[in-house]
Amino acid sequence: MQNHQQLFDALAGKLIVFEGPDGSGKTTQFNRFSELCSTGGLGVTEVREPGGTGIGEEIRRLLLAHDHGDMTLRCEMLLYMASRAQLVEQTIRPALKNRQLVLADRFVTSTLAYQGAGGGLPENEILDVAKAATGGLEPDLVVIFDVDESTASCRRSAEPDRIEARPGDFKDRVRKSYLEQAERWPDKHLVVNAMCDADGVFDRLITSLEMRFCPKARKTGT
Repeated sequence: MQNHQQLFDALAGKLIVFEGPDGSGKTTQFNRFSELCSTGGLGVTEVREPGGTGIGEEIRRLLLAHDHGDMTLRCEMLLYMASRAQLVEQTIRPALKNRQLVLADRFVTSTLAYQGAGGGLPENEILDVAKAATGGLEPDLVVIFDVDESTASCRRSAEPDRIEARPGDFKDRVRKSYLEQAERWPDKHLVVNAMCDADGVFDRLITSLEMRFCPKARKTGT
């Protein structure tokens, strides 16, 4: 296995978020990267949104079930934030304090994309609530796995949850928001083209992370 020790050292005590439209292959890459880091000796704490705690998993059930079709968009956003608040305080901050790499499957970026651009809630409202929910905690990096809708639709589950079942124009707005956020805040975002096979995407991910966190090592070839 290729030596990625300098990358592992650089990621200790950092919060890295994996994002992307449903069907982007994000979860596959999340699992592969977590395994790579753990095998390399880096302590890893995995979290997912919504969920990751007892309270968060109950909120997740409410959010994704089809029998809550009357849920308002603002209620939806606040439930995501409530789950996030519990997750940050109960799991993420303690893990960061212990110099763990925290890998999060979604965070505030997805709320801006789904409930903001997709649903129509004002961005400033989402950011204000996010600041309260997270206590100002921000990721060290948000990795966005980008695919077009035709590719994503082939990868999605045959039984979509309440969010995944929304129409194509909603999904188009979500993808556009992800790319716009990366363009607006390039220091906090990394876009990975996820159109190829899983191995190719993973190679792009590792190369991009090493360029971001270990630029001197890559220049010297170490």
